[in-house]
Amino acid sequence: MNYDQTIDYLITRLPMFSRLGAAAYKADLNNIIRLCDFLGNPQRKFRSIHVAGTNGKGSVSHMLASILQAAGYKTALHTSPHLRDFRERIKVNGEMIPKEYVVSFTEKIKPVIDEIDPSFFEISVAMAFDYFADEQPDFAIIETGLGGRLDSTNILLPELSIITNIGWDHMNLLGDSLEKIAGEKAGIIKTNTPVVIGEVIPETKEVFIKTALEKAAQLTIASSNWQATDWKWKDHELQVEVAEQHRTDRQVYRLDLPGLYQTKNILTVLEACSILKTKGWNIPEEAIHTGFRQVKKTTGLHGRWEQIHQHPSVIMDVAHNEAGVKQLVAQLELTDHHALHIVLGMVKDKAIDKVLALLPHHAVYYFTQASIPRALEADELRSQAEAIGLKGKSYPDVNTALKQALAVAKQDDLILVCGSVFLVAEVNL
Repeated sequence: MNYDQTIDYLITRLPMFSRLGAAAYKADLNNIIRLCDFLGNPQRKFRSIHVAGTNGKGSVSHMLASILQAAGYKTALHTSPHLRDFRERIKVNGEMIPKEYVVSFTEKIKPVIDEIDPSFFEISVAMAFDYFADEQPDFAIIETGLGGRLDSTNILLPELSIITNIGWDHMNLLGDSLEKIAGEKAGIIKTNTPVVIGEVIPETKEVFIKTALEKAAQLTIASSNWQATDWKWKDHELQVEVAEQHRTDRQVYRLDLPGLYQTKNILTVLEACSILKTKGWNIPEEAIHTGFRQVKKTTGLHGRWEQIHQHPSVIMDVAHNEAGVKQLVAQLELTDHHALHIVLGMVKDKAIDKVLALLPHHAVYYFTQASIPRALEADELRSQAEAIGLKGKSYPDVNTALKQALAVAKQDDLILVCGSVFLVAEVNL
C-alpha cells in the first residue's frame, strides 16, 4: 500500500472516535498494552510529559514543545485530532512523521489489528510511541485523547504530568459531575511524579489533592503560583504581563496564538517549565520568550483564534464545548468589528443546548456540518438555535456557508468559524 491507501485502510478498518463518537471508544488499556507488547514496549524507551484536561491541552502541549525546542532539546509531540493530515498527530522538532514510516508501521502491525480489532486512536498512539522510540527525543510531549485514567496514552511513566483544567465535556464517557470528570483526568497522576494543575474549582481541587497524596506525587497549581496581571493585542500577537508569586518583577511574554484564553494556558506552561528546571533541565528565560513567540512556526499549531482573511476578518477557532465557547464569546466582546457572522457546526454528542445558550443573539448565523457521521445535521442545529432566538440559514458544508458569509459581510465585519474541530479542518480559503 502507498500512503493514501494506508490512511484509507486505517480510517475504514478501525473505529474512529472523531467520526463515530462513543462507539469507537475502548474503555480499557488492554489493546494498547497488547500493541506495545508486540512492538517491544516502545513507551519505555523515551522521556515523556503527559498532558490531559478538558480545554487547553493541545495549546499547552504545543507551547511547551516550542519552548523545549528553543532550549535546544529534541522534542517529540503527539496530539489529536489532526486537521488535514494524519501525520500532524506525530511530530519530532515540528516535522511530521514520514509517510514511509506510517506505511511500514501499518504493515508491521496488521497481524495485531486482525487479532484484537483496536481503535484508530489506539493505533495512532502505538505508532507515535514506536516512532519516538526510534527517534530518541530528549522529551516526548504526549496529549491524551479524552479522559486520562483509561486513555490509551496512560501506559506512560512520564517525567511530569499536566492537567490543564476540568469542564463539561464527554459526560457520556467520563461522568455526570465535575468531580467524576476530574477523577478520570487525575488518572494520569503517577507515583512519585510531579503534576501541574493549570486551574482548579472547588469541585475538582480536592480530587486532585487526594489523588496526589495517594500517589506521593508533588502537586502544584499554576494559577496559585502565577498571575496574568495585564494583556493586550498588538501586531497579531497576544502580549501578556505575568507575575510570579513572591516576586516583585514581572515578565511580558509575546505569543503568536492571540486567543485571550491563552492567558490561562501560559501560566500552566510556565509552571511546567519551573518544575522541569528543578529537575535539572536547562530552560533559559530567553528560550521561554522565543518559544511563546514561535508556537505556530515551530510546531504547526492551527485553529486557535486563527485569522485566515482580512476585510472582512475571518477567524477560525476549534472551541466546541461549554467552557471553550464561553471564552470565545468573551473574546468576541473585546474584538473591534461592525456586524458579526458566525459559521457554526457541531457534533451530536456535545451539550448543544448549553453551547447555543452562550452565543450572541445579534450575530447572523450560517448553520452547517462537517463531513463526518458524528456531525449534527445543519437543519437540526438551525432548528435548535432558532428555538432560543438565534437566526440564520443552514448550508450543506462549511465552505458553502463561509462563501455566503463572505458575500454578505462588509469590510469591517467579523466572520467566526467555530463549534467543531472537524468543521475548522474542512475550511478551504
